[in-house]
Amino acid sequence: MTDFYKAVRNSTFYESITNNRGIDMQTKWRLISFTVIMIMAMAAASMAETPHLPADIHWLTNDSDPVYASSDAIKGGALNTAVLSFPLTFRTVGPDSNGSFRDFILNNNLSLIDIHPNTGNIIPELATHWAFDKDGKTMYFKLNPNATWAYGKLVTADDYVFTLEFMRSKYIVAPWYNDFYTHEIDRVIVYDPYTIAVVGKKAEPDLYLKLAISPTPRHYYGALSSDFVSRYNWKIVPNTGPYQISDFQMGKYIHFKRKKDWWGKDLRYFKNRFNVDRVSFTVVRDFNMLWEYFKKGKQDVFGLVMPQYWRDKCRIPIFENGYVEKAWFFNDKPRSATGMWLNMDRDIFKDSGVRYAFAHAMNIQKVIDEVLRGDYYRLEQAYVGYGRYTDNTIKARGFDLAKVEHYMKASGWRRGADGIWEKNGGRFSVEVLYSLAEYTPRLVVLKEEAKKAGIELRLQLSDPAAAFKQILEKNFDVAWMGWSTSLRPQYWEFFHSVNAHKPQTNNITNTDDPKMDSLIDAYRNSLSEADRIRLSHEIQQRIQEIGMFVPTFMIPYTREAYWRWWRLPTPLGTRQTNDIFDPFNSVTGGLFWYDQKRHDETLKAMKEDHPFPPVTIVDKTYQTEPPVK
Repeated sequence: MTDFYKAVRNSTFYESITNNRGIDMQTKWRLISFTVIMIMAMAAASMAETPHLPADIHWLTNDSDPVYASSDAIKGGALNTAVLSFPLTFRTVGPDSNGSFRDFILNNNLSLIDIHPNTGNIIPELATHWAFDKDGKTMYFKLNPNATWAYGKLVTADDYVFTLEFMRSKYIVAPWYNDFYTHEIDRVIVYDPYTIAVVGKKAEPDLYLKLAISPTPRHYYGALSSDFVSRYNWKIVPNTGPYQISDFQMGKYIHFKRKKDWWGKDLRYFKNRFNVDRVSFTVVRDFNMLWEYFKKGKQDVFGLVMPQYWRDKCRIPIFENGYVEKAWFFNDKPRSATGMWLNMDRDIFKDSGVRYAFAHAMNIQKVIDEVLRGDYYRLEQAYVGYGRYTDNTIKARGFDLAKVEHYMKASGWRRGADGIWEKNGGRFSVEVLYSLAEYTPRLVVLKEEAKKAGIELRLQLSDPAAAFKQILEKNFDVAWMGWSTSLRPQYWEFFHSVNAHKPQTNNITNTDDPKMDSLIDAYRNSLSEADRIRLSHEIQQRIQEIGMFVPTFMIPYTREAYWRWWRLPTPLGTRQTNDIFDPFNSVTGGLFWYDQKRHDETLKAMKEDHPFPPVTIVDKTYQTEPPVK
């Protein structure tokens, strides 16, 4: 009762009554009694409405899976790296937010739980424990009471309640998030400040992949309004991860700083990770210039996936003298849907026969053999590497001039005087939009081979950010690009008609197919893993039938160069690692560290012209594909 009397005495109404000398004592006591009754009624109502956890709840945790960080890692130093263009926004939702830099921001805002990159088991992040309800659509979570936002404010249950309010808001102008958090997530139930349940709309397999949501700081955003997009375009939003943007200059650089008192630094799966004090992203718009910066030591790491760099350009003194080391690390993860995306709102691609002909006119294998030196693999379809969810019977359409001839004639086209197909006064001439000059040699080969098939490719190189914006605005003929991956195939955002014929959605091909819609809806609503796998295969077959995507290359590894003062664990990464120098990814990132002694030793050796043995590490721990030629 002590807390109850405190509530009465601390109420603003009680204070106004007792301090009001214009009210007689009898009236004061009546009003005070009324206040007491009202507070008692509200307390009773609150107690009646407070939900209770199931009596048979079975809490789970995971503090026994193998750690994959090195105990030799030490804190300190700064990683200097680069981006090819400045992001269009720091927002992670809404217009222009779906660029590559978005991952660096999102990876510093943790989820309730995540998946161990080697075992596939659930591991804790912002939650310490979790439980599954027998209804198949509810998960319970115990929040880590030590978790804080940047600047020290505690993360509580209300931040998860606000996530639903935020993601459902029309003001964020984010149709995918509006849909997902309305039609896939039902509600968040609060039991106390550190215990919640997240309820899905339906029971389904892999429930944890959907319900492990991230918190959103209500204390920062407050009430959303119609100016959200412009107001938060360049705001630095508090996060829960190890790094926060500290400063930036538009078009020049973005700096992240490690939180030295980060709440998660000693947890089992975070310990000995996220070691550098600062991460600096400098905008270097030319890839060749970036290589020059790296050779001079202005950049610490450089990706060597492109064969000409790994095989040719590394034959220089800094590598031969051991000042810079190389690593080739094989992974085992879902493969990016990389290739040529056809905009079916363009008249020329409305005909499926023309789309098939286009695919058969692309001599991808010649590019792999001649330009890429046999280092890459042919990607067969958009969803490779998803285990049982992948239909491995689907094969990409190969270069075949006879099939091009067949499909084009069947669609009423005829060869013009210059050999290019013509119909109704139009020519089969399309623009291919791409974002990196290093891709030009590949596209030049495709262009020359396509001429043999009667198709003209006009190559259009654009700044990465500008190109991606143009793609999201659906203002292109053919987009040369790849998408990031997830643990399970995602189809709705890429192929459902609700996302077609409108800007700022990921259905960049404007796929508008009733059969596809039906399959995707069934996939999203299925309660059976077996059915979801079957539907996944049927969707992939339908993608093949529609022919809006021409798969190109698959790269089951990363190759990177780094100055020898950077150290790596053994093995160099995890099964899911895509970049051994990823500084932020909460599951696979932050495994490297800076060695001041080797830094000083290297600079002294370079000054005295003293070499070290050259180092090339090839780590096949997780290799699954056959070796490259």
